Amino acid sequence: MIRKLKSGEYRLYSRKTDPKTGKHRNLGTFSTLEDAQRHERAVQYFKRHG
Repeated sequence: MIRKLKSGEYRLYSRKTDPKTGKHRNLGTFSTLEDAQRHERAVQYFKRHG
C-alpha cells in the first residue's frame, strides 16, 4: 500500500496492521512513485521466494 506524503515522497506500508501498534508497518520511503512500486513488487516476490 503506497501513500503520498505531504513532503511529496511516497511511503510503502504493509497491507496488514502491526499487532503491536495497530498501525501499518512502514516498509520504506521513496522519492518517486515508480521506486515505491518497484520495491513493493520486490517485497511481494520475496514473501514467496525468500
